[in-house]
Amino acid sequence: MEISVPIGTFVAFLLATVRSAAWLAISPPFSSRVIPPRVKALLAAGLALVVTPRIAATAPALEVGPLLGAILQQVAIGVALGFLTALVFSAIQAAGDLIDLFGGFSLAFAFDPLMQTGNSVFGKIYGLLATTLLFASGGHLLIIRGFLATYDVLPLDASLSMGRLGDLLTEGVVQMFLSALQIAGPLIAVLFLADVGLGLLTRVAPALNAFSLGFPVKIMLTLILVGMAFPLLPVAVDELTKRSLYLMARLVGA
Repeated sequence: MEISVPIGTFVAFLLATVRSAAWLAISPPFSSRVIPPRVKALLAAGLALVVTPRIAATAPALEVGPLLGAILQQVAIGVALGFLTALVFSAIQAAGDLIDLFGGFSLAFAFDPLMQTGNSVFGKIYGLLATTLLFASGGHLLIIRGFLATYDVLPLDASLSMGRLGDLLTEGVVQMFLSALQIAGPLIAVLFLADVGLGLLTRVAPALNAFSLGFPVKIMLTLILVGMAFPLLPVAVDELTKRSLYLMARLVGA
């Protein structure tokens, strides 16, 4: 038994796989090294298989020039979509890094063998919690659905607007820092007030040497405040998921 596939449909499938593979390589939570490369490749092919019937008519001609241009275009689109998604979700880890900085945990800087980078304590904890909450809440399915919708708005024969991409990258960076401050801001304010209180205590009673208690007190406050703030993380992850979908929709002109 032989199954014949039109060459245009096969080319569309390959180009769709290129876009999805580039997106999965950068977009959280799929960019983690915990997910094996073979699983990412199969997931990219599976996503491309879903949209191939809808985009088969937009496949380029079977010539070297158009095919190479289409491949580069799909890589650029996938990388841009993935980077915008990663930029939004990096706000949670940035919030954890701020807590480490103001809480005195930045000294415990460790190497992360999974990401091949250095991570602080709460930066890594917040990043893992965000990934866990994203899978537990089904947010990853919303992100995948939003990515698949880009094939309808930006098919294989469409080009990416670099001006719009630049504007969205600027907006994404601003939103990342703003979200990080919104998540970590209350904890930073309390830690700052603790420093001010210890400084005033030192001025009033120098013999107490209050700053010698500064690190234990700030560590205790950080642990208590982080434990109280954990229930608010699902709300933050849900909001960041919606924001990543919004940025992807704006990039493709939806």
